[in-house]
Amino acid sequence: MRFLRLLAVGLMAVLLTGCGITMPTDPYGSLEHATGGTLRVGISPNGNLTVADDGEYSGKEVELIRGFAESIDAEIEWTVGSEEALVRGLEKQQLDVVIAGMTDQTPWATRAALTRPYMKTTAKDGTVLEHVMLVPMGENALLSALEIYLDTQREDI
Repeated sequence: MRFLRLLAVGLMAVLLTGCGITMPTDPYGSLEHATGGTLRVGISPNGNLTVADDGEYSGKEVELIRGFAESIDAEIEWTVGSEEALVRGLEKQQLDVVIAGMTDQTPWATRAALTRPYMKTTAKDGTVLEHVMLVPMGENALLSALEIYLDTQREDI
């Protein structure tokens, strides 16, 4: 009986050694490349959330992404395009983040990772919309850092 207990404890120790807690990682190194470097942001205009006008960018999501870039000491390289073109850019690791006033109901959820909803707005019909940003699938360190930043900025508008 004592032997079985020792065997069970030994086996559990071996198994737990292989289950160490690790930080989220990015297979393509998005956060590492952006930190102290360039954050590549895709923007698709959408009302007052994302405005792109002749090289000038404004709106609630633009201010949020500027704050995130500042928090990781990154300059922003903007790419304006349709949501579809920007999602392709994420898939090809040409973009790090896409902002477009998207909600958690976006059809792009199968092709890009969504942040947790960080802001709520109310549509004209009274529907509550929960807004998200997109990052490349699998870039979990970038997603985690962005979500932590967005959590500090959370508000309902």
